[in-house]
Amino acid sequence: MEELLRTNDITLIPLVRSILDGEDIDSFELDVNMSVLEGSIGILPRRLMVRRDQAEAARRLLREAGVRFED
Repeated sequence: MEELLRTNDITLIPLVRSILDGEDIDSFELDVNMSVLEGSIGILPRRLMVRRDQAEAARRLLREAGVRFED
């Protein structure tokens, strides 16, 4: 697995997962329980992981969709 993005924005991960699902790119969200434990004040980022062999296609797809994330 490779990290695709890390964010505190709770709306970004569902958007990205929806885009990836539409192209059959597998993803997995990490740190969900940690962000719940911190009380939803948004200080602990969540990470979205993809399979290493799908990472470049996922990044290209997000750029084409206009989703801003750090490379």
